[in-house]
Amino acid sequence: MKTYTAKAKDITRDWHLFDATDQVLGKMATEIAEILMGKNKAMYTRNLDTGDYVVVINASKIKLTGKKLEQKYYYRHSGYPGGFRSEQLSDVLAKKPETVILHAVKGMLPQNKLGCAMLKKLKVYAGAEHPHGCIAATKQLEN
Repeated sequence: MKTYTAKAKDITRDWHLFDATDQVLGKMATEIAEILMGKNKAMYTRNLDTGDYVVVINASKIKLTGKKLEQKYYYRHSGYPGGFRSEQLSDVLAKKPETVILHAVKGMLPQNKLGCAMLKKLKVYAGAEHPHGCIAATKQLEN
């Protein structure tokens, strides 16, 4: 019995549509990261990008547990003295709700070039409209 290793020419990519309305951020992000990596396929290979494309709509209607809206902050630093910035999650959701989902999924992907390639297959939109045509089925997580 031989071990099967996927090759780049054997990879076929599907499109998945997630509706983020009333979905818990962390649970949805783990499901999306699994699909982007290709772990839901039998041909999963660690050193290749075997994942599918994912489109997330209604990112502004996401649900958060606990007191995360008041207590969670996003931090960044420009590299210059005095360049430290912090934003509260509620402010980020009001301005750009897409970045909340992108940030959550990015933390669950590999932190290398392969992870960057996987993240490029994620498309997030604040509203219900998206420019990717008719995708067959919408995924809803069971709560």
